[in-house]
Amino acid sequence: MLPTPPRTLTIAGSDSGGGAGIQADLKTFAALGCFGMSAITAITAQNTLGVTGVHAIPADMVAAQIDAVASDIGVDAAKTGMLGTAAIVEAVAGAVDRHGIRKLVVDPVMISTSGATLSDDATSQAMVKLLFPRAILVTPNLPEASYLLGRRIARRAEMEAAAADLLAMGCQAVLLKGGHLEDDGPDATGLDDLLMLADGTTRIYTHPRIDTPNLHGTGCTLAAAIASQLARGDALPDAVGTALDYVAQAIAAGAQLRLGAGNGPLNHSFAPRQLG
Repeated sequence: MLPTPPRTLTIAGSDSGGGAGIQADLKTFAALGCFGMSAITAITAQNTLGVTGVHAIPADMVAAQIDAVASDIGVDAAKTGMLGTAAIVEAVAGAVDRHGIRKLVVDPVMISTSGATLSDDATSQAMVKLLFPRAILVTPNLPEASYLLGRRIARRAEMEAAAADLLAMGCQAVLLKGGHLEDDGPDATGLDDLLMLADGTTRIYTHPRIDTPNLHGTGCTLAAAIASQLARGDALPDAVGTALDYVAQAIAAGAQLRLGAGNGPLNHSFAPRQLG
C-alpha cells in the first residue's frame, strides 16, 4: 500500500502578491514536506504596499471547499487565517465538526501588515465563540491580543497574564507572538514568543530580531508551519519550536531579497537545515 503524506489544509484569504494568505501557507506546507490544500475565504487585491480590495467568498462555498478535500483526501491538520465574515466563521466551525478536524491552528487575522482592517467586530466575536474552543492552538500577535482583551499589551511583563486571559476564552493553548514588543532593552536576549498550555505551563522561545522590512506574511507562515509539524506528528511544544525556527530562517533568507517597494515577503523556499 502506498504511503500517504501529511495532509494540511489552509482556510484563509488569497494574497495576489503571493507573500501571505493561502499562497504563503501552501509554500510553507511544501517546504515542510506536507501535501497542502486550500479553502479560499476571500480574494484580496494586494501587493507589498498594501491591500486595495477585498472580496469575500460566500460562506457555503467555503464550506463546500472544505467538504470536498476533507471527504476525499483527508486532513491531518488545518489552520485558519483571514475569514472575513461571521457567516464564514460559522461555516468553518461546522465543517471542522463534520470532518473531525482536531488539530486546528487558529491565526486570528484582524489587521494586515500595512494596517488594513481584515476582520470586523462580528467576525472577531464569532471567531472567539466558535473557533477558539475548537482550536488546539490560537496564535495572536500583540495588537490582536490587545484588541481581544480590550487592553494594550506591549511589554514582556504583560505577556503571561495576557496569554492566561486568552486561554480562558476556551482554546487549548495560546502562542502569544512577540514581534511587536516595545521593551527590547539591554536585558532582552532577542525576540520572545510565549506558549501557554491548558494547564497554565509556559514556554518561551527566543530568536534574534532581524532588521528587515520583509516581514509580510510572517503570521500566516508561522501558523502554517505549526500545522505542518502537527500533521507530521509532533507534540505541540515541539511543533511550535520547529515552526519558529523555520520562520526565523525564512525571514533571514528573505532579508537578502528585494520584491516590491514596501513590506516584502519571507523566502519560503530557502534551503533549510534539517528541521525536526
